[in-house]
Amino acid sequence: MASSPSNKPRAIDWFSRRTASADHYEPAFLAEQKSAAGVSVSVVLPALNEAATIGGVVDAVSKLAGDLVDEIVVIDSGSTDATADIAVARGARVHQAAMIMPEYGPCLGKGDALWRSLSVTGGDLVVFLDTDVQNPDPKFVSGLLGPLLTEPRVHLVKAFYERPVKLDRVRYASGGGRVTELAARPLLNLFWPELAGLIQPLSGEYAARRRLLESLPFFTGYGVEIGMLIDALHEVGADGIAQVDLHNRIHRNQSLPALSRMAYGILQAATHRLEQEGRIAPAEAPDDGFPYLQFERVDDHVKPRNHRISVVERPPLRSLA
Repeated sequence: MASSPSNKPRAIDWFSRRTASADHYEPAFLAEQKSAAGVSVSVVLPALNEAATIGGVVDAVSKLAGDLVDEIVVIDSGSTDATADIAVARGARVHQAAMIMPEYGPCLGKGDALWRSLSVTGGDLVVFLDTDVQNPDPKFVSGLLGPLLTEPRVHLVKAFYERPVKLDRVRYASGGGRVTELAARPLLNLFWPELAGLIQPLSGEYAARRRLLESLPFFTGYGVEIGMLIDALHEVGADGIAQVDLHNRIHRNQSLPALSRMAYGILQAATHRLEQEGRIAPAEAPDDGFPYLQFERVDDHVKPRNHRISVVERPPLRSLA
C-alpha cells in the first residue's frame, strides 16, 4: 500500500528546510569547521574507462586537498584505457575494484565499487563523485560537505543540478535525468513520499557520514542510489537528509536502451525494499534471475535480445567487522 498523501506537504516543508546552494559554503569556512570538529574527508571517484574526463575531475578535487580534503581515491572497475594512469599522475590513489575484498567475487557495477571503497578509505565524511563529468568544479565537493560540517543532524547530502542533454549531436539546456523523471520520482512519490522533495534522487554526487554508510547495505549496479535513500530514510529520518544545488552538470548521456536497463535495475532495488517492508508480495525469481528483454533493429529486421540485470545486496560493512 502506498504511503498517505498527507506526507506530500511534509516533503514540501522538508524542501524548504533542507535545500541549499553550493555557493553558500565557502571552502575556507568549511575547513575551519572541519578542523574544529576533528574530522577527515575522503573523496571517492568510481571510474570505468573515463580517460577523457578523470584528469579534470581529480584536478578539481585537488584544489581542496590539504585543508578540506584528506584523500582522493579512484576506484577503477577494470578500465581498458588510461584512466588509472591519468588519475595517478594527477595525484589520486587508485585501487582496482576487483582487488578490494576479493572474497566477494568480481565487482558487480557501480554500487559494488562504492561499497568496497569504504574498506580502503578512512575519512569520517565520504564524498562520492561521478567521473564522466565534463565541467568539474571544487564546489561539487565543498557544496556537498557544507550541510555535514554545519548541521550535526544531517547525515546524507545529495546533489541536484540542471542536466543538459545531447541528442542527435544537439545539446539542449535541460532534459537530462530521464530515468529520474520516468522511474525514480514516480516510485518515491508513490511509496516513499517523504523523499519526494529530492530533485535528483539518483545523482551520482553525494556525501555522507561514514558511520551511516557503514550501517547501510549497498545494492550493486545502478540500484545503489535509490536503495541508499530508502535505507537512510529508515535509519536517520527525512531530516537526516539534505540536498545542495550544484547548478550545472555536463556529462556523457547514455542511449535510451541503456537508460531502460538502468531503470530496470532501479525498479528491482525498489521492489526488494517494498518486499522487505511487507508492502508487496515477494516475487519468485527464476533460475536465471530477472532477465530483461529488449529489441533492436539489425539489417532492417527487429530482433529480441535478453540482458542479465541482476541486483545483489552487499551487507552493511559494519556487520562484517
